[in-house]
Amino acid sequence: MGQTVSLVLGSGGARGLAHIGVIQWLEENGYQIKSISGCSAGALIGGIYAVGKLDEFTHWMSAIDKISMARLLDISWQSSGLFKGDKIINQLVELIGDTKIEQLSIPFTAVAANVADEKEVWLNSGSLFDAIRASISLPLFFTPFEINGELLVDGGVLNPVPIAPTFGDKTDLTLAVNLGGELMSHPLELKQSHDNVDSSFQRKISGYLDKIQDSLMESTNINLDAFDIANQAFDAMQSSIARQKLAAYPPDMSINIPQNLCGTFDFDLSEQLIQYGYNAAKEAFAVKARQ
Repeated sequence: MGQTVSLVLGSGGARGLAHIGVIQWLEENGYQIKSISGCSAGALIGGIYAVGKLDEFTHWMSAIDKISMARLLDISWQSSGLFKGDKIINQLVELIGDTKIEQLSIPFTAVAANVADEKEVWLNSGSLFDAIRASISLPLFFTPFEINGELLVDGGVLNPVPIAPTFGDKTDLTLAVNLGGELMSHPLELKQSHDNVDSSFQRKISGYLDKIQDSLMESTNINLDAFDIANQAFDAMQSSIARQKLAAYPPDMSINIPQNLCGTFDFDLSEQLIQYGYNAAKEAFAVKARQ
């Protein structure tokens, strides 16, 4: 019987698809995931794994392109966030099916943040996709989500690598996957597939996203370029907090995915990102074996 693992999955947008590769490597090599704590993208991937539908999600993501992703963005017309997030969650519920967290086969905690009270909130009961929706509420992008009277945003605001929910676990290994690792020198290598995209397809993507931006500017006066800058700042902040958390509460082992591996919304790079996570896990455990 392989070692048991408490798995901590960090926040980081599309980089979170690397979590899938890590999980695939763990399963192929006999490790048993006994609990999951996740934040934002980590909550999404971890929750879907806990419900036993990671393969279905992976296949769905492999068919996603930028136009498909853009069509899942429902403009909120509110100042609290550009998009409501309902269409994405409804699509996932249709694909995966919702369930109660307490009915999952392994313990699962999604971490969100109550900014008003400056506290992180651990969601380990109730609707799985309500918890995921709260945890992925990236400030400015998605509107906050209310659970039990608390208005919640992306847990990465306060704790992008939520190790604390695993403290009571009786497992052989606590493994944290941090999506805010040191910068790569050549992150664009992952984006080679974009060079092969048909130029007419690129024009369709640009046109569709331009329409979204025009609608947003009319209703909210928020420009997507300004959002991109804010998002880069948020990524930098998360990376700094993650380093502090990992230093204060060191797990048995960590895998660090470069902060600039890809853009926050590069979900169309799923195959490359999953493979990167798989290779990162393979390398990290090889290093551990030599120690």
